[in-house]
Amino acid sequence: MKETRLPTGTPPLQAVLLLAIAMASPGGMAASSKPDASTAGEVNLITLAPGHFHASLFHKEMVPGVCERVHVYAPLGPDLLAHLSRVGQFNARQENPTRWQIEVHTGPDYWERLLAERPGNVVVLSGNNRSKIGRIEALAQRGLHVLADKPWIIEPSELPALQAALEAAEEKRVAIYDALTQRFEISCILQKEFVNDPNVFGARVAGSDAEPAVQMESVHYLLKEVAGMPSLRPAWFFDIHQQGEGLTDVGTHLVDLVQWTLFPEQAVDYRAEIVVLRGSRWPTILTHTQFQRVTGEREFPEFLKPWSSRSEEAASSKSEIRNPKSEIPQSFLAPAGAPEDRLEYFANNSVLYTVRGIYTKLIIRWEFEAPPGAKDSERAVFRGSKSRIEVRQGQEEEFRPEIFVVPSSLDQKAAVLDALQRKVQTLQKAWPGLAVQDQGARLRVIIPERYRIGHEAHFSLLTRQFLDYVRNPKAIPFWEKPNMLAKYFVTTKGIELARQNSPGEGSPKPAK
Repeated sequence: MKETRLPTGTPPLQAVLLLAIAMASPGGMAASSKPDASTAGEVNLITLAPGHFHASLFHKEMVPGVCERVHVYAPLGPDLLAHLSRVGQFNARQENPTRWQIEVHTGPDYWERLLAERPGNVVVLSGNNRSKIGRIEALAQRGLHVLADKPWIIEPSELPALQAALEAAEEKRVAIYDALTQRFEISCILQKEFVNDPNVFGARVAGSDAEPAVQMESVHYLLKEVAGMPSLRPAWFFDIHQQGEGLTDVGTHLVDLVQWTLFPEQAVDYRAEIVVLRGSRWPTILTHTQFQRVTGEREFPEFLKPWSSRSEEAASSKSEIRNPKSEIPQSFLAPAGAPEDRLEYFANNSVLYTVRGIYTKLIIRWEFEAPPGAKDSERAVFRGSKSRIEVRQGQEEEFRPEIFVVPSSLDQKAAVLDALQRKVQTLQKAWPGLAVQDQGARLRVIIPERYRIGHEAHFSLLTRQFLDYVRNPKAIPFWEKPNMLAKYFVTTKGIELARQNSPGEGSPKPAK
């Protein structure tokens, strides 16, 4: 293998670019279909077109049984360079450095080369969501295991393809797994425990259109900063036909949590047990300057031009969706100021549906930038006959998820408090240190700091679970397949109804 040397003082980004080109060159670090004996493992990784930082989280630590050499198949561009940079930082860190050896296969035919060469047995897929499900099915058909980031599908027409991919994996006896990390969040785990304790929660209530029994809301921000510098998003992130709308993206977490919490280890048949009643959508308006800040791009790419307009046009279109019942915050309306190109990003959705007769409402919102001191936030409320089980992550909670049990009435409080204390006591074996704090109208569950491990640690736990399924695909729970279909039926049907009933077309508007 030819050694690749970079000039002294080469800037980091340029160094990554040169290294990537060297790896892709015939005389450089050529791909090998077999790992070296020194790095052999039962799992040999392939990373496909990494376009999201989740793809690099597999490499944050060395995983027993996983080969150190990883093959990356991707087009040469910013997404690939960012991925290589992240993995390189893991290898170069002072504390507990990793030892990943990366071989890059790039060029316009990277996908065809992956299918032909197949130098590993596990594919990690996290990035652009357009045609993702077709790739998952093709990989499964060739006997490759797949860990794919959500969402797998973003359009209603793709649901049959999801069914085909799941059937292909079953036929070929491989694991294809949806990377949903919220199941490893302690507040979500505890909420599930309390909802399924009839002494704490009582009976499940159906709720109504006006007062759903389950309500969830998620607020995220487009501009994130690390060490004072914007963490750039790829321009395609703002194309709903590449990234998806809010419900089909972030919303997959919420829909999954609803059925995972209400009906643990049970299969949900979307054809008989789910009715999607209503969906809505509205855009977040980005100025040209804001788009430059969050992407580093000088202009709106051609594929975003159908959603771009001058400020007068954007403000006019927004007037159509101002109404007393609107869920659209004032901050989503076109910013005031001098005329400037705007981008309508349809990232915001709400959906109302029933699952086994239980009314459920979800709201997913994206704003450009968090107010001072604010962070991403979520709220999840499950209502039973004896109490509401709530997870709140707002300003009052300092944007950390906290769990509360709210008795349905003062008459219920003593019994609910006693039941909650007994339930927490039974949970001490798995999570010692949990406690209950009486706050008057509500009861707070105190979560020790050691259980607040964060998103990246959740991904590590998910990776280990996935690798268990790689070693034994039959261990995948029977309910995962039908519940995958149920989850993506809700997200895509909700989008279909939103496009029918809310402003903004589902397809790009004709270019002006």
